[in-house]
Amino acid sequence: MPAKAKPKATEQPTTELTWQQVMAWRLRRHHLDQRAPKSKLIEGVSDMCGLHAQLMSSAELSMWARIKDLAPDAVQHALWHDRSLVKTWAMRGTLHLLPADDFPIWQSALSTNANYRKGSWLKFHGVTLDEIETIIEGVKTTLTDKGITREQLADGIAERMKTPKLRELLRSGWGALLKPSAFQGNLCFGPNQGQNITFVRPERWLKHWRSVPVEEAQQEAFRRYLGAYGPATLEDWTRWFASTPARAKALIKELGQEITTVDVEGTHSLMLAKDVEAVAKASVKEHVRLLPAFDPYVVGSSRTSEGLLASKFKDRVHRPQGWISAVLLVDGQLRGVWKHEQKGSRLTITIEPFEELPAWARAGAEAEAEALAQFLDGKLEINWTSV
Repeated sequence: MPAKAKPKATEQPTTELTWQQVMAWRLRRHHLDQRAPKSKLIEGVSDMCGLHAQLMSSAELSMWARIKDLAPDAVQHALWHDRSLVKTWAMRGTLHLLPADDFPIWQSALSTNANYRKGSWLKFHGVTLDEIETIIEGVKTTLTDKGITREQLADGIAERMKTPKLRELLRSGWGALLKPSAFQGNLCFGPNQGQNITFVRPERWLKHWRSVPVEEAQQEAFRRYLGAYGPATLEDWTRWFASTPARAKALIKELGQEITTVDVEGTHSLMLAKDVEAVAKASVKEHVRLLPAFDPYVVGSSRTSEGLLASKFKDRVHRPQGWISAVLLVDGQLRGVWKHEQKGSRLTITIEPFEELPAWARAGAEAEAEALAQFLDGKLEINWTSV
C-alpha cells in the first residue's frame, strides 16, 4: 500500500515577522544570545549545522563566541582525543567540523553530489571519470583508523590500484580529487603528523557509525538548516547546501506541513512551523559579539537581507575569492568588521564600524575584545577606525 502523502506546506504567508525578531531568534539558536556552558560545545556545533573550518583558528573563535570559559584547546581535544567532532569536506566542498553523532546524516545528505562526473570538472582537474572512480575505490580500500599523509595515501592508492599516474595527480593537487571520497563517507581528516595532515576512514575512526538513507538524511539536513538559519528563502538553502532548485522544491513537498511560509518585511521565507511562535516572541537589546572570519552566523544567512547587512556594506563582509570577514555583531546585525594580530604577548584588535555606534555598543565591543585577549593569552591593544 503506497505511503500516504503529507499535507502540503503552507505556500502563502500566515505570519508577518520583522528582521529584529528573526535576528533575535537566530542569536538564540546559535548560542550567541548568551554563552552556553562548556558541556554544550558539541551541541552548539550541532545547532549551527557544523563549523566552517577553512581556517581552524576561526572555528575555534566561533566557539569562543558561544561557549563560556572555553579552553583554548577544547576544539582540538574534541577532534583528536574525544573524536566527538569530525573534520571533513562538507557543504559547498568546504572544510567543516561536524559532530560525530551528526556526521552520518550530513555525509549521506551530501553523497548525491556528482559534480565530479561532469566533463567540465574532469577537464579542469586533468582526470578521466575512470580515474576519479579508481581514486574513490582506492581511498575506500586504503584508509583505516590510523592516519596517513596525503603522500602515503597517494602511494597506497597507486600500489593497490596499479595506477602509477594517480600517484602524481594526488601528490600535486590539494583536496579536489579527494572531495568525492569525503562525500561518499570514505574519508575524513585525522590528527596531524608534524606539519602534515592525515586522513582516516570515518566508519573506523569514529566510535559509533550508522547508515542513514539519503532521502531521510536530506530531509533532516533541510530541517536543521531552517532551524538554525530560518526563516530562509529557497535560494538561501540552495546556495548554502549547493543543492539544485528542483531538489529543494522536492524537499519542501516531502516535509509538507512541517514547513510554513512567513513574511519577513516583504520577503516570503520558509521556516519550520513549530518555530514560528518562538520567533514572533523573540527580542534582543544591547547585544554585542565579535565573530571571526567565516563564522556560521554569517556564512549561512541570506546575503540579500537589508535587515541583517545593509547592501552598501556587503562588499566589506563578502570579499573577493569567497573570503568572509570577521564581523562586529550588534543586536544581530552586521555593523562592522574587525581583525586581530598577535605578536608575542601583544594582541592588537582593530575594529572598523560601518557607521557611528551608540556608547553601549562600543563598550560591549571592548568588553568582547578583553575577553578575547584573555582567551588568546595576550595583552590587549584596541584600535577603532573613524567612520
